[in-house]
Amino acid sequence: MLQKREKVLLLRTFQGRTLRIVREHYLRPSVPCNSPLCPQPATCHNDGKLLSSDVTHYMIPDWKVVQDYLEILEFPELKGIIFMQTACQTLQHQRGRRQYNKLRHLLKDARHDCVLFANEFQQHCYHPRERGESMEKWQTRSIYRAAVWYYHHCQDKMPIVMVTEDEEAVQQYGSETEGVFVISFKGVLNVNKHRAQIEAFVRLQGASCKDSGLVSDILVHGMKARNRSIHGDVVVVELLPKNEWKGRTAALCENDSDDKALGDPPSEPMPTGKVVGILQKNWRDYVVTFPSKEEVQSQGKNAQKILVTPWDNRIPKIRISTQQTEALQDFRVVVRIDSWESTSLYPNGHFVRVLGRIGDLEGEIATILVENSISVVPFSEAQMCEMPVNTPENPWKVSPEEERERKDLRETHLVFSIDPKGCEDVDDTLSVRTLANGNLELGVHIADVTHFVPPNSYIDIEARTRAITYYLADRRYDMLPSILSADLCSLLGGVDRYAVSVIWELDKTSYEIKTVWYGRTIIRSAYKLFYEAAQELLDGNFHIVDDIPEFRDLDEKSRQAKLEELVWAIGKLTEIARHIRAKRDRCGALELEGVEIRVQLDEKKNIHDLIPRQPLEVHETVAECMILANHWVAKKIWESFPHQALLRQHPPPQQEFFSELRECAKAKGFFIDTRSNKTLADSLDNANDPNDPIVNRLLRSMATQAMSNALYFSTGSCAEEEFHHYGLALDKYTHFTSPIRRYSDIVVHRLLMAAISKDKKMEIKDNLLSNKDLEELCRHINNRNRAAQHSQKQSTELFQCMYFKDKDPENEARCISDGVIYSIRTNGVLVFIPRFGIKGAAYLRNKDGLVISCGSDSRSEWKPGSLQRFQNKITSTTTGGESVTFHLFDHVTVRISVQASRCHSDTIRLEIISNKPYLIPDKELFHQSSLLLKSDLVKEVTRSVEEAQLAQEVKVNVIQEDYQKYCQTKGRSLYTLLEEIRDLALLDVSNSYGM
Repeated sequence: MLQKREKVLLLRTFQGRTLRIVREHYLRPSVPCNSPLCPQPATCHNDGKLLSSDVTHYMIPDWKVVQDYLEILEFPELKGIIFMQTACQTLQHQRGRRQYNKLRHLLKDARHDCVLFANEFQQHCYHPRERGESMEKWQTRSIYRAAVWYYHHCQDKMPIVMVTEDEEAVQQYGSETEGVFVISFKGVLNVNKHRAQIEAFVRLQGASCKDSGLVSDILVHGMKARNRSIHGDVVVVELLPKNEWKGRTAALCENDSDDKALGDPPSEPMPTGKVVGILQKNWRDYVVTFPSKEEVQSQGKNAQKILVTPWDNRIPKIRISTQQTEALQDFRVVVRIDSWESTSLYPNGHFVRVLGRIGDLEGEIATILVENSISVVPFSEAQMCEMPVNTPENPWKVSPEEERERKDLRETHLVFSIDPKGCEDVDDTLSVRTLANGNLELGVHIADVTHFVPPNSYIDIEARTRAITYYLADRRYDMLPSILSADLCSLLGGVDRYAVSVIWELDKTSYEIKTVWYGRTIIRSAYKLFYEAAQELLDGNFHIVDDIPEFRDLDEKSRQAKLEELVWAIGKLTEIARHIRAKRDRCGALELEGVEIRVQLDEKKNIHDLIPRQPLEVHETVAECMILANHWVAKKIWESFPHQALLRQHPPPQQEFFSELRECAKAKGFFIDTRSNKTLADSLDNANDPNDPIVNRLLRSMATQAMSNALYFSTGSCAEEEFHHYGLALDKYTHFTSPIRRYSDIVVHRLLMAAISKDKKMEIKDNLLSNKDLEELCRHINNRNRAAQHSQKQSTELFQCMYFKDKDPENEARCISDGVIYSIRTNGVLVFIPRFGIKGAAYLRNKDGLVISCGSDSRSEWKPGSLQRFQNKITSTTTGGESVTFHLFDHVTVRISVQASRCHSDTIRLEIISNKPYLIPDKELFHQSSLLLKSDLVKEVTRSVEEAQLAQEVKVNVIQEDYQKYCQTKGRSLYTLLEEIRDLALLDVSNSYGM
């Protein structure tokens, strides 16, 4: 007889409210168990697929194991598997229809020894969720109780092994029922290992499918060894016998362009393996290029099935079905992988959409965005409806309620900002003043974004998804709408704004911190300064005052008084910053290599100039104040919420990563001590060549490459001794000072407000994230940060290639430049070109086997011969006896050209044309003009793009027909978004070390 129950579902709406849904749930006394040991097969209706009778035990995977390791459960070696209904439903809800359909096909496949047991409809197995019990704990408990019933149902004849990823469940249920064993999934793999030793669970990454892939210190060599796995998949690797191990190559490779990929020194044979299982697939949308007509013909008679080549050369070719091959040959298009049969060399996929023509700027930018999974759709109407209004007809004002609750600094504090010229999204402002007791008060005031972005609102969900503002070489894509980022949350001069402030009282002589205050404030910034103006005032050059708008309409007396007040404030801030920096330096703070470039646009929003930021002391002043605020906020939120605070950690790098740095420094007579951040910082400071400042820059760049990236984390996920930030030499650090462009800072602001409420014994308004939820959010933000770095680097390389592509490298003077050798390989060298900030490979042996030779005039040519590589130099010797040696840090003359590729991104090609430095008669003229070269680079690319667009106007109708034919999405183009951008910033992402 059926039993009726009520099943309560709690669903969360987009507005963050909880919706309670009650459904009828019917229980039966018997459901199919599909076991040959069933005492009453007729009652259980076991008329379908049965488990094998020759197994030693039945295996029941927990919901988490089914969700994450379904590919392993597909191994035919694993037999007697019972999938519980609870686990199957979890897979459907968490992983979607595609994974759920895979499980359904697995259950139907007679070749696999597995069945489904509907435990939630069996009246003795169903257990309702208890009050306060988490969904995950209930699911695990339900599966375990069903496993116990199943064991007794089979009259205790067959042991049951429940496998789980929950260590608490192993401890709780492991010895509760005789005959029912609860063990970890890795333990099951060790019991069921087949063919050879399963060595590790790893994420496949870093190398071309055609070459070797380094995976968690295990080398996976060749396409066959990758066994249908794709870059980014989580795989199981089988360790090969030692006689089959291979070593890393020390040669320059065709697909390697960045120095981190090429920077591995030669090594002895290392652990080598092959992929024997895929735990999690990383399939996503891929940008591909269709083959040419000749290539299509060479693929065979069936033109319906086409092999397309992904833009990312680490991804294998994908086979898709289409009748539009010829028409799509000139376009970048998006495809999605659907399956990969075991009998095929290539995965199967389907066409998704067109991005643009090959070589067009917008098409190439769209490619970079898709490849990094970056969505840049405009903000929706629902999101914009949540935004405040600030128009001339209805101006925004400070509310009386906020005036009562916030500390008002508008009349008491001189608040001002220092930012790049033309900056619109002003996150931070500073203040400093003398207190009545003679001590100093330092204030850092950050835009109160959380006031306008409530938790779980539409705009909060969108900001969380984007996680960061994406900066490309010529544009940016904001995390928040412009009404916030450029207006109400921007701390502009002369207007009232909400802020979150950290204010310290400092000793008047030693500048040591006595007290600190955190809270919400109202500020009115008096000056919106740019860096160069602040530096001029700091240096005592007051002619810059005419360029500061706030001084223009003042009478002479007021002007002089305010100027003296501002100059005192900037000077005092600088003195305080020097003290803070000196204190961090004593603890081992590192100064690593990075170049920041600011992009200027003209009145028509076209790129006007790229200006490298000149190092100014005022940059350090602002940076130190921000670091101080981040550090103190980190301490505060950790003290209040020790298990659920968002901090930023930077672990110490592995010592072996410094080997190339040490060897390179040794070549110049320097010793780099890498035992700690303090010894490393001191060593780098001492490694100065007075005749060549590039040496220190390159050594610092190598130190940067050896570092791990700093990452966000939840304090409940690791021990306190792991919180340390290696680069900044701080025990606790977070990001608090840029909530306009980083979602992590929004989370930290909410934590700080909750900490303040907790101190005041007030109710915490916002529901804080649990440690588990916060750790998941940190993984998402870290992933988006990596995507932002990669897209920025790729867009910079795109502009570099577009600039050089149309130039004749034989005759164009700007294609010849000075380069510095910073690494030696068996077949060439790695070269840094300071003039353009380019790093790349220069071959000393070409594809024909010829080696480079330099005559008496130092000009190079290719001749038969051989290369001999030493630790810090490489010698090229021709068969005629001519010899030339290249040493580390030698200056050489390099020709720059572009290695064009139809399917992949173009790359910069470097060729050494002389073993002597590139000399220019007027060095001073060269220094001045070098700052303009990158400006000319972007100008020329922009101009060539405009000319190409004009040339295409006669084909507009044809192109529009193409877009309709191939389902190209209509709407605002990326170029239109570029038109709305006024101020941009570009970081040199060769500095992967992030603060």
